[in-house]
Amino acid sequence: MVFPNEFIRRSEKYTTLESWVSAPCFRKTFYADKSIKNAELLICGLGFYEVYINGKDITKGLLAPYRSNLNHFVYYDKYDITEHLEKGKNVISVLLGNGMKNAFGAFVWDFDKADWVGAPQVAFSAVITDENNETFKVISDTQTKTADSPIIFDDLHFGEYYDANLEIGEWTSVEYDDSGWDNAIPAPTPAGECRLCEAEPIVFKNTMKPVSVTECQDGYVYDFGINGTGVCELSVSGEKGQKICLRHFEKLVDGKPFFGNIGFDNFPKTEGYQKDIYICNGKEKETHIPKFTYHGFRYVYVTGINPSQATPDLLKFISLNSDIKQIGDFVCSDEMANKIQKATQQSDITNFHYFPTDCPQREKNGWTADASLSAEQCLLNFAPEKSYKEWIRNICKAVDFEGKLPGIIPTAGWGYQGCNGPAWDNVIVNLPYYTYIYRGDSSMFEMVAMPLKRYLQYLKTKLDKRGLIEIGLGDWCQPKTAREDYYKTPLVVTASIMVVDIARKAAFIYKHLNMTEEMQIAESLASKVRDAIREHLIDRETFTVYGETQTAQVMAIYYDIFEDAEKEKALTVLLDLLEQNDSFMDTGVLGARVLFRTLSDYGYADLAYDMITREEFPSYGNWIKRGATTLWEIFTEDDTAKGSLNHHFWGDVSAWFYTYLAGIRVIRHNEIEINPCFVKKLTFVNAHHILPDGKVSVSWKREQGKILLHINIPAGVKYKFICPSEYEETKKVTPDGIECVYKLNDEVF
Repeated sequence: MVFPNEFIRRSEKYTTLESWVSAPCFRKTFYADKSIKNAELLICGLGFYEVYINGKDITKGLLAPYRSNLNHFVYYDKYDITEHLEKGKNVISVLLGNGMKNAFGAFVWDFDKADWVGAPQVAFSAVITDENNETFKVISDTQTKTADSPIIFDDLHFGEYYDANLEIGEWTSVEYDDSGWDNAIPAPTPAGECRLCEAEPIVFKNTMKPVSVTECQDGYVYDFGINGTGVCELSVSGEKGQKICLRHFEKLVDGKPFFGNIGFDNFPKTEGYQKDIYICNGKEKETHIPKFTYHGFRYVYVTGINPSQATPDLLKFISLNSDIKQIGDFVCSDEMANKIQKATQQSDITNFHYFPTDCPQREKNGWTADASLSAEQCLLNFAPEKSYKEWIRNICKAVDFEGKLPGIIPTAGWGYQGCNGPAWDNVIVNLPYYTYIYRGDSSMFEMVAMPLKRYLQYLKTKLDKRGLIEIGLGDWCQPKTAREDYYKTPLVVTASIMVVDIARKAAFIYKHLNMTEEMQIAESLASKVRDAIREHLIDRETFTVYGETQTAQVMAIYYDIFEDAEKEKALTVLLDLLEQNDSFMDTGVLGARVLFRTLSDYGYADLAYDMITREEFPSYGNWIKRGATTLWEIFTEDDTAKGSLNHHFWGDVSAWFYTYLAGIRVIRHNEIEINPCFVKKLTFVNAHHILPDGKVSVSWKREQGKILLHINIPAGVKYKFICPSEYEETKKVTPDGIECVYKLNDEVF
């Protein structure tokens, strides 16, 4: 799609924190002399848009069309509008928010300094064919009419302010008289590549009523019972000019609203994050839903209302996220594990808005490590691959001339210096790799091939004289501290091991693409760095990894830095480290991603399960005990810590439930192993996952000294069944699947 001289805007003025400009409305009226046979609309909004045809809202969802660096990609959407047009007079109406064109509220990450910052603008083109197969086009131009909307302030982070006294009637309808409106003015064509958005839209999913309403200080706290993302529908009968303020937040401290983890101490202006304002016009009943923002919250602090208005019907929580399907689930006999599973799924889905974000309340950024760490469990629970593919295009585009990746994508330039590194950058291989493993879709391999080649060359320039690397971020969110950026394991250990993993997966990708030279380069880098780690970071007598931490030891085992013959001795060191910490986890996100897997691989699944579900701090179970309905950012006992209460990058524990407790291990999209761990604390496990060829399900239960196991595997899927050596097995194939009975040996139970 090309937009020569078709972008328009209301004016050149744009909103800042100090000076507000209302969101603009646009109307383009046209006539059809004959009946419409077919019609298609292409529209690009910079920033977010809503589009109406003859008064009908046809917008695909919230924050259309997408979130991107506008110098990289400029996204548009396509609509079939045939059924909405009439013979005679018609109108295309558009409402524009600031979106990425003017993301002034994301100033913490320098989006306010982007060279594309300016007033919202739009381009649209409708191609219409009538009953005589004659075609005509309707485009955005300077004859398009424009006016201010009642949205006097909007920003993805700060929120949206709406003055109902400025409403302009049914302005999207055909009959509306826009003769008093201004003409639009031309706007510059953006620099980015024009692209149709193929990611799933962001849609409203469900509506929740508050579970309680409590008077607090000068207002009222509405508690919706679960942490999520969305906006509130406000329904009120108010006085003209009454100003109602909604501040969205995640937790109470001493019974009062806590906003300390919403903004940033070093950026005082962020105290206004997640605030919506509505100014009443005095009509008998007013209802409003924000259009160009969303919030992460469980609670809403409402001020500006009187006691008679403070009813449960005042607010409804409308949840929203990308429209990705759930394709897997896990449930067991332990309600603690079930709550951890649900919290992980809730964190996944409420952080998915076109791409995985780190958190929905404070940053809303596409942090690379968060998505990379969550890729496998997200693919087991949901079907994000279509949106992954759109985002990977943006990831590839973000690789700079040196080969560096930023820590957040999209970015306006922030994140290339320090807030990245191998543990974050491996998103460029993990998303394509795990999507191929679970879906059989290798299309992302071709997309990343050349940017990945540049990235590997960049890594080679960062190796020190020992052949190791020490750049970027490390084992983030170490427990027992309120600081997210503290980590105990030396950066040289985690970064170097991550380079090995990246290079190996790169070799896998290049082998699949028959790019032999590139495969050999990747293999050579992996081998060189692995040898350097073994020489300089491992005590070959004690098999202890430099740093002597749980993370260092387990990463070296899991990522095959140790030889197979050495791993049992290295595991002994890991078990000693665990024992020294009373078998509590003491890792950041990098170590936790592989700790429970490694313990289970060597027969310690019961220990892993205890570490996950125990209620004492630090553990996932402790989060649940303290009221968590989503995964938190940090393990700390300080309720006033600044960490987010909705982060998904700890979520690989859900993948562990599937692959170890249920034993569903996807080797390839059409090849699996079934190898369950019969953890003693559980009396039953049920899990399923939908592969491209159909649903695989596993269920097992304890019954009268035996374990009864039932497996369903779709036709066309190769499988290998691994019986735990501690058990005696009988197996039969029935029309309903595979049934196995295990007799529990005395020495085991």
